[in-house]
Amino acid sequence: MSLKVRVGLGIVALAAMVVGVSLLPGMRAMAAAEKATKVTLKLQLPASDAKVTVDGKEYGNTTEINLETKKDKLTVVATWKPNNYTEIVRKRKVDVKDVIQLDMRTADPKMPDDIQVIYVPTPDDVVEEMCRLAKVTKDDVVYDLGCGDGRMVITAVKKFGAKKGVGVDIDPDRVKDSKENAKKAEVEDKVEFRKGDVLKIDDLPDATVVLLYMGEDINLRLRPILKAKLKPGSRVVSHRFTMGDWEPTRTIVYRGAAPNNYDYTLLLWVIGEEKKKQ
Repeated sequence: MSLKVRVGLGIVALAAMVVGVSLLPGMRAMAAAEKATKVTLKLQLPASDAKVTVDGKEYGNTTEINLETKKDKLTVVATWKPNNYTEIVRKRKVDVKDVIQLDMRTADPKMPDDIQVIYVPTPDDVVEEMCRLAKVTKDDVVYDLGCGDGRMVITAVKKFGAKKGVGVDIDPDRVKDSKENAKKAEVEDKVEFRKGDVLKIDDLPDATVVLLYMGEDINLRLRPILKAKLKPGSRVVSHRFTMGDWEPTRTIVYRGAAPNNYDYTLLLWVIGEEKKKQ
C-alpha cells in the first residue's frame, strides 16, 4: 500500500472519530428525550362513578393514576351517566410533569362536553298537548332540538298548521328516520331535518316555538342560548325536564291516552314573560 493511500485512510479514520465524538452529545440528548417520564395523575372527577381514560387507556373509576409516558401532553377523558338516559364525556389536555393535579368537576368552554341522550320518543298524544300548550299556529316556525323520529315538528306542521318545522339531531340515523316520516306524512316541503349539535344552531333565532325532550343536563346548557337567541314572545315547551331555577311561565300535568294513562309534566316558558299564576 502506498504512503498516500495510508495517509488518506488515516485521515478518514480520524474524521470518523471526530464526527462520532461530535454526534455523541446529540445522541445522548435524543436518548434522554425518549426516556419515559413517570407521572402521578391526581383527579377530581365530575361524578363519583365517572370512568377515566388517559390517551385511550382505560383506568376505571379512580382518582389517582401512576403511569409512564414519552409524550409532552396527555389527553384525559372522564365519562359518566348522571341518569339512565344521558352520557357525558369531558376531555382535558394537560402538560406532562411528575405530579399533575387535574380538577374535572367543571365544564371548560374551550373543550365543550360531549353529551349523548338516549332516544326515547314522546307519545303522539303528548306531542299534541305540547303543541297546544305552545299555542302553535300557522304563523309559527317550530324547532325540535333532539328531534328523534321527527314526530314533534311533523305534528306541529300537519295538525297545527305551523308554516315551517326544523328538527336537529346528532344521530344521522334519526335524521334519516325523520325525513322518511315527513315524506309519509306528506309534509316534506314544510319541514327540514339535519344532523347537528343542538348547542350550536346558528338559525335558532328563526324559531318562534322550541320543543324539547332532552334531559336536565342539556336543558341547563340550552337555557342561556334560548334566552339570548329567541325573540320576545317565543315559546319553549319541555316534556318533563326543567331548566334549573328558570321558573316556567306555566306547568301542566297531562293524563296520557289509554292504555298507559300516565301523568306527563309539561313546562312552558315564554321568552320575556315572568311566571304567571296557575
